[in-house]
Amino acid sequence: MMDRRTVVKGMGATIGAAMTAKSYARIKGANDRINVATIGVNGRGQAHIAAFTKVPNVSLTHIVDCDSAVLAKRVAAFSERGLPVPRTESDYRRLLQNKDVDIVTVATPDFSHVKIATDAMNAGHHVYCEKPVGISPAEGEAMIAVQKRTGRKLQIGNQQRSSPETRQLADLVKAGDLGHIYEAQTWYANARKPIGHGKRVSPPATLDWDMWQGPRPRAAYRSNLVPYNWHWVWQYGTGEICNNGMHEIDVARWLMGLTYPSQVEARGQRQFFNDDDWDMYDSMALTLAFDGDRTIRWDGQSGNAMLRYGRGRGVLLLGTKGSAVVDRNGYELYDLSGKQTRVVKAAGESETTGTVGEGVLDIYHAGNLVDNVRGKSTTLNSPIAEGHISTTLCHLGNMAYRTGEILTVDPKTGRPKSAEALKLWAVDYQPGWEIKV
Repeated sequence: MMDRRTVVKGMGATIGAAMTAKSYARIKGANDRINVATIGVNGRGQAHIAAFTKVPNVSLTHIVDCDSAVLAKRVAAFSERGLPVPRTESDYRRLLQNKDVDIVTVATPDFSHVKIATDAMNAGHHVYCEKPVGISPAEGEAMIAVQKRTGRKLQIGNQQRSSPETRQLADLVKAGDLGHIYEAQTWYANARKPIGHGKRVSPPATLDWDMWQGPRPRAAYRSNLVPYNWHWVWQYGTGEICNNGMHEIDVARWLMGLTYPSQVEARGQRQFFNDDDWDMYDSMALTLAFDGDRTIRWDGQSGNAMLRYGRGRGVLLLGTKGSAVVDRNGYELYDLSGKQTRVVKAAGESETTGTVGEGVLDIYHAGNLVDNVRGKSTTLNSPIAEGHISTTLCHLGNMAYRTGEILTVDPKTGRPKSAEALKLWAVDYQPGWEIKV
């Protein structure tokens, strides 16, 4: 059930949802070219560009950003490499009017993911949307509703689901090689720097601050928010758990065959740079308890980059016959004595703790969406239903932290029984920026 604040206007909106005969003919055949536009190209969007331009017979026709300086940098990079320069646009809504664009990729800040993705599907485009699925669980519910109504293909950016090695491990787990998987321990470690104290000043002349804020209620520009530090401010961000923890929590949940937990406990603290504008935890220990005495744990360290199993991020599966450690670049198997029995390394490398996160998995994941658009495949590796569940687990962690409660959760719906936590199930929007379901 979607909250009244999340979904409100434009019921039945189908702007451009019916594809023209020309566009259908273009994508029907496996050999036909697919046109792609990327929205948000300052950070993770660079990985989107790199991935889709490496998928055969795909053309990056547009890049979109509300900062003209960022667009200029991307254009210069294309020119310097002697590559075709995509057209630029500062307002994504104008881009969505272009029916020659088949796939829109969304790599903007978390709070605008769902607004842009749903607008794109309502306009008839297929979508690759970066994780997390929105800034609240109700946004994920809205995303599911729009995807079902429009029938557009929607891939969520949990790219490890397209890893051949992780999928191989999933088959081993399903076959029972590790026995009963009763616990997953997941982690993310980085040594982030302080963000200081921002000043209320005029935004840069190159930045459309109103467009950047998108659906969020308007606030004054602060000098230390853009382009990245908004992650650590509740007005715009969702914390390290949604920023990075979602990847490993998603992998653990997928490999264990779990959906929603019955109990959520989160212990979060500020351990570093306590006098700056970072207004949420930088260290968190999360426990997700599922029916059947199964557990997923996440340890998030935003200020201490201590590696585990030689990895800055990863998943440890504990089973009754053995264990496995897996990350984006392969996996290792261990017997019950802790002896390593197998090492599988990925054929191509993917970045782990950098802010762009570029790697071969992006190409696989982009290719999976393109295959679905072309009709060569009918299975998305990270569909919205799965992305929503994994995102909701992360939101539940934030809810437990913010309320200071150990949450009891309905394992069928993911909804906490706490009245205080339910206040965080949905968010308010800037008038005129509501999500159209």
